[in-house]
Amino acid sequence: MKTAVLRNIVLGVLVGTAMSATAAFAANATITLNAADPYIGYMNVSDLPSAGGAFEFGSSWGTADLSAVFTGANLTLTPNSIGDPNPYWYTPSGGPGATGNKIMEANMYVETTGPLANTNVTFTAYVLSNTLTSAHVAKAFIRDFAPDYSSVVEQSVVLPTSGNFSIALTTINDPARHVQYGFQVKGPDVWATDLAPFGSVVIAPMSATPTVKSTWGKLKAEYR
Repeated sequence: MKTAVLRNIVLGVLVGTAMSATAAFAANATITLNAADPYIGYMNVSDLPSAGGAFEFGSSWGTADLSAVFTGANLTLTPNSIGDPNPYWYTPSGGPGATGNKIMEANMYVETTGPLANTNVTFTAYVLSNTLTSAHVAKAFIRDFAPDYSSVVEQSVVLPTSGNFSIALTTINDPARHVQYGFQVKGPDVWATDLAPFGSVVIAPMSATPTVKSTWGKLKAEYR
């Protein structure tokens, strides 16, 4: 009787340990830039810091309207340009030499809901050139949003002048959360004919890296 009870206790401990280990070992996913991925755009617009910096609005935009364009496999990011000459956007109004009147936070990203939950996500690519001036900042990011977008966990990195970047985030184990990875350019809007001096960023994909998943079954097999 005592032997049977002891055996059940040991089995219970082993099962509990196995279940804990299953939850603890997240999958691994390495992602790079891919022109075939379903990138989407979102723009956040704020007043200039000199005008108080208040948030104005955020809305979905086409990626080309962000000033984010693929040429083959490579992605080019430039400061945002609004074609509307209204003084809301430019001072004194739109035209060559006008001063941008809003801070444009242009976000271009892929969003998944479910597949990247409980995953060690790595996002990497190669910056061929980054000639942006100090007026604008370009970043790469991974974001893990709550199901209702009320909160977010984020990792980001400012893109270098050239060379590879790599960021990683272990996402929360909830298939209802939204995981995004992509790029952001933030700074004042620039009239189209004045864009060249403000620079651009050109990004290329890294060599393909296979996704590797770690599961409790694989771990057990390794230690048999």
